[in-house]
Amino acid sequence: MFMAAMDATITNVALPAMGAAFQIPLSATSAINVGYLVGVAMLLPIAGWLGDRFGTKRVFLISLSIFTVSSLFCGLAESLVTLNMARIIQGAAGGLLTPVGMAILFRTFSPEERPRLSRMIVFPIAVAPALGPIIGGFLVDQLSWRWIFYINIPFGILAVIVGILFLEEYRKEVREHFDGKGFLLSIFGFSMFMYALTQGPSQGWTSPEIWITGVLGLSFMIALIFVEWRATDPLLDLKLLNEPLFRIMSIISACSAAALFGMLYIFPLMYQNALHASALHTGLTVFPEAIGLMISSQLLPTSLKKLGVKRLMILSLTGSVVVFALIAFLSASVNPWIVRVLMFSVGIFLGHSVGALRATAFNHISHGSMARATTLFQVQYRLGSVLGVAILASVIGFADVIGGSQANPITYQWALFGSAIFLILSLIFAIQLKNTGKISEAPPQKARAS
Repeated sequence: MFMAAMDATITNVALPAMGAAFQIPLSATSAINVGYLVGVAMLLPIAGWLGDRFGTKRVFLISLSIFTVSSLFCGLAESLVTLNMARIIQGAAGGLLTPVGMAILFRTFSPEERPRLSRMIVFPIAVAPALGPIIGGFLVDQLSWRWIFYINIPFGILAVIVGILFLEEYRKEVREHFDGKGFLLSIFGFSMFMYALTQGPSQGWTSPEIWITGVLGLSFMIALIFVEWRATDPLLDLKLLNEPLFRIMSIISACSAAALFGMLYIFPLMYQNALHASALHTGLTVFPEAIGLMISSQLLPTSLKKLGVKRLMILSLTGSVVVFALIAFLSASVNPWIVRVLMFSVGIFLGHSVGALRATAFNHISHGSMARATTLFQVQYRLGSVLGVAILASVIGFADVIGGSQANPITYQWALFGSAIFLILSLIFAIQLKNTGKISEAPPQKARAS
C-alpha cells in the first residue's frame, strides 16, 4: 500500500528529466501522472467484488505482482507511449491494492484494536505521498529517473513472498451476480471525469476535449448512482452510506483529502515560483509534515482514549484550518523554519483527524461487507484528492487570466485559502458526529485469521 501511494507523487520531480529523455515539452509529461490516475479509476470500483469473489489474498497478491512487473516496464520504457501504457497498468493494479489491503486489515483486527492499527495505516495513506517527491528527487539526481520505478521491484518481490507465506485467505461464500452495467458505467465515468479534472487546469476548462469528457464522465457517474442504488448485487454498495458513522467519516475523508493533496500541490509551486526556493529545498521544507504525521500516529491511541472520536476530530480539524490559513499568509521574507513548523503542525493536526476516521469509520460495518465498504471509502477518497487539486489549480489559472502572475504569492494564497475551506467543510460534518465517548485501547492480541 505504501508503494502504491508513493507512486502517485514520486514522479512529480522526475517529469523534467523524463521530458528531456524523450525529447518532449514539459506540458506533455503530465500524461504520465494522468495515466496512473486513470488506471486507478478504472479498476478501483471493482476491488470489493473481486476480493469477495476470488479471495482477498489472491486478488491482493496478483495486483501486487502486476504492480511490480509494470514498474519494471515503466523503467525500461523507451518512449512516452510505452511509458504511459505501463503507467495505466501500474495504476490499475495500484488501485486494487489499497481497498483490498484495508479489507484484509479491518477483517483481521477488531474495532477495539484499530487505534493501534492506525499507527501503521498512516504510513501508506499519508506519509508515502509526502515522501514521494524527496525520494524521487534523490533518485533522479543520483541515478536516473528510471530508478523511481525500479525501486518498487525488490520491495514488491519481498511483499509477495511475505504475503504468500503469512496472509490468510477470505472469500465470500455467496456468489453474487456480477454488476456488468455498473462496471461499464464506472469505467467510463470515473476515468473520463478524472481525466477532465486532472487536465482541465492546464488545457483550460473551455477546451472541447475537457468539457466533453467531463460532462460525459459526470453523466455516467450520475447514472451509476441510480443504477447501483437499485441493483440487487451492486458493484458500489451505496446503501452502506445509510450507516451514519461510515457516511460522515467518508465525507470528512474526501474533504480532508481535497485539502491535503491540494495544499501539497499548490505550496511547492508557490515556494519555488513565488518565494524562489530550489526544488530540493522545497521538498525538505515540506517534509516535516510527514514527521508530524508519524508522531501523530503514535499519539493517536492515547488521544482517542482521552478525548473520544468527536472531540478529537473537532480539535484536530480546527487546528488544521488555522494552520492552513497561516500557510496562505506566507510571504517571500518568511523564515524557512517558520514554514517547517507550520508543515509539522499540519502533520500533527491532520494526522490525528485522518487517523481517527480511519480507525473508527468501519466500526459498524459487518464482516461480510468490509471489502465493499473499503472500496466505496477509497473511491470517495480518490475523487476528493483529485477534485481538490483540480479546483485549486484552476484558482491559479483564473488568477493568470485576470492578470495575475505566477511570481506573485497572492495567486497561490487564494488557492491555499481554498484548501482551508475544504477543511472547514470537514469540520462542519465532524460536529455532526454523535458523541461516542472515549475509546478504550484493547490489549495486544494475536491477529485472527481472516
